[in-house]
Amino acid sequence: MAGTNGAEMSVDDKINLIEYQLQEVLDKQIYQDVLKKGERPLCIYWGTATTGRPHCGYFVPMLKIASFLRAGCRVKVLLADIHGFLDNLKAPIELVKHRAEYYKFVITNLLIAIGVSIDKLEFVLGSSYQLTPEYQMDLLRLCTVVTEHDAKKAGAEVVKQVENATLSGLIYPLMQALDEQYLGVDVQFGGVDQRKIFTLAKEVLPKIGYKERGHFMNPMVPGLAGGKMSASDPDSKIDVLETPEGVTKKLKKAYAAPKEIEGNGIMSFVEYVLLPARSLKHGKANFTVDRERDGKEPLVYDTIEQMHEDYKNDILTPQLLKQSVTKALNEILAPVQEAYQASKEWQNIAELAYPPPPPEPKKEKKVKNKGTKAPGAKVEVQPDGSVEGQGKDQVNVASSADEAMKDLDLKS
Repeated sequence: MAGTNGAEMSVDDKINLIEYQLQEVLDKQIYQDVLKKGERPLCIYWGTATTGRPHCGYFVPMLKIASFLRAGCRVKVLLADIHGFLDNLKAPIELVKHRAEYYKFVITNLLIAIGVSIDKLEFVLGSSYQLTPEYQMDLLRLCTVVTEHDAKKAGAEVVKQVENATLSGLIYPLMQALDEQYLGVDVQFGGVDQRKIFTLAKEVLPKIGYKERGHFMNPMVPGLAGGKMSASDPDSKIDVLETPEGVTKKLKKAYAAPKEIEGNGIMSFVEYVLLPARSLKHGKANFTVDRERDGKEPLVYDTIEQMHEDYKNDILTPQLLKQSVTKALNEILAPVQEAYQASKEWQNIAELAYPPPPPEPKKEKKVKNKGTKAPGAKVEVQPDGSVEGQGKDQVNVASSADEAMKDLDLKS
């Protein structure tokens, strides 16, 4: 597959490359008809809300996008700035533009690092068309055919769920469905967590006069801590600009129980990122585990099944797995980090998109009331109730009750 751009591939080869490692494909006939007719490239879109800093989990969709490009498809990346704002205000509206530019830098350089041509890659900013009168009118039309129950159900696995949620969470899935029409694509691609939005799009777009699209779904890859990889959980993800030392530290802490494949985020990363990346770049998938420190020959794997078998039998240990993945990941991240260091524009965008949090205000020291007997007090109360000391004139009422009554001008 290395070095091809789809022109010399057969339809069957394209289909195999496109569907490789996808968990599910809805309506295969839609996209296969386009390939068989051969009149134009298949057009696919993948959207990402421009919120938190992209992490290495983005390599998973990037590897599939690279496969689509290699098969000669045209790919549109939707930088969904409006979606990022709608999803429970994850990104302040004033930051989304800068974050969209940051995402463009990251995605471009991740694909270049994989070694795929980006000639047929196009970036589209959501706000460039989602705020037009035509789009907004179609969005209102969708609101007349989609129930509150169905909109909430569609976004359940994607939109942040909170008590007493705002209406923005209901609009989010409707816009994602409508984007298929306004981006002019044949297929929408995303994670399997998007399935309910995809099925909503299939059902409702024809109701307002638009055609049904196909849908490609990637499996959800566990994060380093064993759960979903998340930009908000620093221990579950590795930033694409992480230093080699940071990668080493996080992978050492990563979850990898001996002999267990289920929920092993490091093994999943090999399966869905490192092996496909080698295949796209060099034409053959293989992964090498160095055992020189143990005085043994390296372990060389051509398939993930071989790795699983050795891991279950404790031939491939968690320590060996972590060391080999650390080395491979640092190698694939190196050109991305070099590009960042060489680009002042990217660095400036990073500062604007993710400014450091403001320093916490210093707590004011409360002055305690030390009382008249405290050290340094200017006056002291005497046994008869009078006061003596510096400043007694400000607090002394009188030397007797009679004097006090006279001073207060009270008559009996």
